[in-house]
Amino acid sequence: MGYANILVSADLGGAAPDRIGLAADLARRFAATLTGVAAHPLPVPILVNDIEAAVAHLQQNADRIGKLLDEARDVFERCAGPRLRTAWNAAFADPIAHLVACACAADLVVVGRCGSDDADAGPLGVRPGPTVMEAGRPVVVVPPGARHLKGGRVVVAWKDCPEARRAVLAALPCLRVADHVLVATVGDDGRGGTAEAVAEHLARHGARVTTDSLRTRGRAGDALIDFAVRQDADLIVLGAYGHSRLREWILGGVTRDLLDRSPACCLMSH
Repeated sequence: MGYANILVSADLGGAAPDRIGLAADLARRFAATLTGVAAHPLPVPILVNDIEAAVAHLQQNADRIGKLLDEARDVFERCAGPRLRTAWNAAFADPIAHLVACACAADLVVVGRCGSDDADAGPLGVRPGPTVMEAGRPVVVVPPGARHLKGGRVVVAWKDCPEARRAVLAALPCLRVADHVLVATVGDDGRGGTAEAVAEHLARHGARVTTDSLRTRGRAGDALIDFAVRQDADLIVLGAYGHSRLREWILGGVTRDLLDRSPACCLMSH
């Protein structure tokens, strides 16, 4: 089991070059194709009596957005670097909807963190929360400034639920080669012995793994972030939990905390 095609969101934000470079390193490590994805909807002209003016306006919009997509492709090709199979998929479409559509032919999706204190990724940017909930594929959320994902020390934020089980399965190629995997539970999530069973299962796959139970009276997300920092982990693996949605998915507390503030990359699955 490995990764054959890795998708990366390409935009014109300041964090894009590092994210694309990180995804390229992953693609080289697993001998995968790296596919850059970018999109922007094409505004439809307001209905007017002058058809020629409407057509001209539509063409102007297409030219303007086409230039943005070409710029994103230039960033992708420059930052992907040499000795790598690459592909490019751009469209006049909603950025998240297009990325989700492309994910049907990918093993892993790489997007940027979009926390409350993070810089705006611009008109081609995608929000990681809706992507995680809709893509049907594991998603790596990269914080700004992260240029490499060695995955030497990995924290598995374990809760016995389908989402966490899928996340661990999706992360197996990384967990097998990690220097140390720490299966961590918070509070009542450690009851029942499933963390030890998961650790034993990962050990059968060749992972060097231990378990840890975190005690906290505050937010579980804060406890996991603090633990990952203390352990010098550069990857956190967890299930993404969705409770409801109105215009977009509203994520559970731990998921929301890590999407907003995690200093390490997060591999999430829903």
